[in-house]
Parts: sequence; C-alpha cells; structure tokens
Amino acid sequence: MKKKVAFVCVHNSCRSIMAEGWAKHLGSEFIEAYSAGTEKYSAPKPMALEVMTDAGVDMSHASSKLLDDIPQSLDILITMGCGVECPFVPCDHREDWGLDDPSGGPKSGFEETRDLIKDKVVELIARIKRGDL
Repeated sequence: MKKKVAFVCVHNSCRSIMAEGWAKHLGSEFIEAYSAGTEKYSAPKPMALEVMTDAGVDMSHASSKLLDDIPQSLDILITMGCGVECPFVPCDHREDWGLDDPSGGPKSGFEETRDLIKDKVVELIARIKRGDL
C-alpha cells in the first residue's frame, strides 16, 4: 500500500518541489507524493525545474501549492529545514530534513540541493519498503 507523503517548505518553489519530483520519479510504487508551502508563491523556481530536468526527472506536474491544496490526512510529513511551523496536519510520522535553500545562488547550489534531496528520498523509500514507516 502506498504511503501519502507531503514535502513542505515556505514557498513550495524549490526544495519541496524537487523532493516531490524525486519521490514520483523513484518511488511511485511506494509513495503517493505531494508538496506544498505555507505561504503563497507564484511558481516554482526555474532553476529548480532546470536541474531536475537535467537529471532526467519529469517536472511537468510542478506547481507551487499551499497546504490546503493537498490531502489533509497524510502518512508522512517532511519539512525541508526552513524553520517552518506548519499548521496541524494529521500524519503518522513527521521529520525535518534540514536543507538550506539554494534560491538566489548559482546553478551548482541547486544541483547540490537536488542531489542531497535525491539521497534522502532514496533513503525514505528504503525505510518505507522495510516497513519502518
């Protein structure tokens, strides 16, 4: 059975969008992936989409969403490390990945963040497969 997983940050324009992309790309048989932000933002950062596309990940699903736009009952809620205080979202497991926001920096910073998120998503999928989550 798939786990409903939401990745949340402030604007849902970079890190959480990348995490959703990796989860859909690598773990679609185990994860029903969502992403959202706590504040309204116009669109994903173009550089975030570019580096994910460079890695072969389809980002056609990507749009900046708010918490109200995703399911209100989740199995796993992951915040991205921006000190986000999320409103109460029912979930069985919650964790923070402590990732710096590469926004405003060079492409290499987005690539580094992309690769860190990939590693974390791979590890998350492994924990779900083992039944740890």
